[in-house]
Amino acid sequence: MYKKLIFTLFILLITMSSCKETPQKYNSFNEYPVYEGNDLEYTYTPELTTFKLWSPEAEQVKVHIYETGLEGEKLCSVDMDYDGKGVWATSFDEDLKGKFYTFQILFEGKWLEESVGAYAKAVGVNGVRGAIIDFYETNPEGWENDKSPVLNNFNEISLYEVHVRDFSVSPTSGMKNKGKFLAFTEEGTVNDFGQSTGIDHLKELGITHVHLLPSFDYASIDETTLEKNVYNWGYDPANFNVPEGSYSTDPYDPISRIKEFKQMVQSLHKNGIRVIMDVVYNHTATWENHPFTRTVPDYYYRQNADGSYSNASGCGNETASERAMVRKYIVESLKYWVKEYHVDGFRFDLMAIHDITTMNEIRKAMNEIDPSIFIYGEGWTAGDSPLPYGERALKQHVNRMPGIAVFSDDIRDALKGSWANAKEPAFAAGYQGYDETIKFSAVAATDHDSIHYGLVKYVNFPYASSPSQVINYVSCHDDLCLVDKINYSSPYGATPIEKRKFNRLSQSIVFLSQGVPFIYAGEELMRNKKGVHNSYQSPDSINQIDWNFKKTNIDMYNYYKGLIQMRKAHPAFRMTNTSDIQRNLKFLNTYQQCVVAYTLEGSAVGDNWSRILVVHNGNRHNISLNIPQENWTVACNGEEVNPNGIFNWNQPVLNVPASSTMVLYKK
Repeated sequence: MYKKLIFTLFILLITMSSCKETPQKYNSFNEYPVYEGNDLEYTYTPELTTFKLWSPEAEQVKVHIYETGLEGEKLCSVDMDYDGKGVWATSFDEDLKGKFYTFQILFEGKWLEESVGAYAKAVGVNGVRGAIIDFYETNPEGWENDKSPVLNNFNEISLYEVHVRDFSVSPTSGMKNKGKFLAFTEEGTVNDFGQSTGIDHLKELGITHVHLLPSFDYASIDETTLEKNVYNWGYDPANFNVPEGSYSTDPYDPISRIKEFKQMVQSLHKNGIRVIMDVVYNHTATWENHPFTRTVPDYYYRQNADGSYSNASGCGNETASERAMVRKYIVESLKYWVKEYHVDGFRFDLMAIHDITTMNEIRKAMNEIDPSIFIYGEGWTAGDSPLPYGERALKQHVNRMPGIAVFSDDIRDALKGSWANAKEPAFAAGYQGYDETIKFSAVAATDHDSIHYGLVKYVNFPYASSPSQVINYVSCHDDLCLVDKINYSSPYGATPIEKRKFNRLSQSIVFLSQGVPFIYAGEELMRNKKGVHNSYQSPDSINQIDWNFKKTNIDMYNYYKGLIQMRKAHPAFRMTNTSDIQRNLKFLNTYQQCVVAYTLEGSAVGDNWSRILVVHNGNRHNISLNIPQENWTVACNGEEVNPNGIFNWNQPVLNVPASSTMVLYKK
């Protein structure tokens, strides 16, 4: 092989002397040429491997070939040719499979440090060198037949947010591949009491989508020392187009992480569950040594007026999605995850750092592949940005982004109290002043005549044009989980029984509101994180799901399961457009604080429950409520959910227990 490489190098050195194209200087990033192809990084066949790097202002570019993915001397270094349009290229007419590579550019007279290219799709351990592989070898058996479960509309979704490691690492999980992608392929696993865990539990619970916290290759975990069990959520991107190595069984093997990620997706699909990836295109772990900087200095990042790096992410940098090749990079990366890994949707971290045009381009690209791919994100930033306010993909601008959803921090904080004050309670603990926000959430932030928008918590207008544009939730990986928040904020003297009521009431409002419901993994088991507010690098003892909680809190699990099943069975809880909600959801005048009640005309939306009454009592005492006198059947009484009926009620006054939700229906 060495003779062949030396010969190739010799030929390339000769051809360089006749290369007519040389790089030029540009006055601004807007003048950089846009590469229209989709073959950057490398293209492999056994006969030929071609490397391409987009770096318009590099003065010279080399590709280095290595035998190993981390250490060892170079096998060779080859100068690349410039095409005059921003791209450098070279080819090897031999089989390089199994080898590793880096790029290195000469910029302003200085050779920058080597790095894997920005478009790397396979890497060695710790992602510092790219890997040359045959992607066909990464496909598990039957991959060509893998299909996503059917999804008719976004309102059918129930989201379950989980960290790959948290899911399986506990000794109580019953899973062998602890902390790995492959844990999601294990069926028949049980906790210490013989109750289902893992993927069987998810299937039994009834959720439709697993939302995986960042599972691309991130920087904070040293994949060579996994025995140290260092933990991170993963919001520190290193290589956007490669799965995280610490979640694989062998991070040194470039194929392992790719194949095992696919096996995870395949298993979830087989069990009727779609897969959402949490993506973090808004910033990188650092800017100094990221491939973005080492291949096209400054271009991928926004700068302030003084030239310093802007920091709307709170992590030291933010990407410039409005620039043509950054926008193209994000769109192409997402298309790659869909086509290569069969991913079904994406949750965007700090989505408002991105511009609206980019988000709409993403939606358009996904529609061309599969319109059922779900896109949602955080409609805010962590700090100010040079991107003009009117161009930001904010929650308040979601009506300009059709087919994209945002998290409702309105319902979150109206239910449990402000994320910024651990001790502040809200509606679920009996505190007044949140009724209009609960009503606002019931209609998924859409336009409704019965809502006083001036009294809604964070906004004063209906920002969603469709109910599928709103994610309803009460807690997630960020901040205190629901159990911990309730423990911190409950009124003095609240009993453990009352706190469980606050929990059930909160999730009842989430799952019975229009829009898309979302829960944090383990909430159905009353998971806690020992009061840790920000557990992004806390140990497993804080973050892991203790599956034995299923035994302790089986009543809570059954309640959550019942809510999910009731929502699935009845389209009145998941209307698909605003006009249906306006016509068929009518609020009752309750004449009392901390009570929200409304009827749903089920027949009008194809529900076999012709009329439904929902009552949320946030008070810590029982109430009496005047209701339409019908031959009602009670399906939920705040303690249990039973669609077949708990008891019948045909009186004009309904007695509603303290801190509870009641659901009544008429067939």
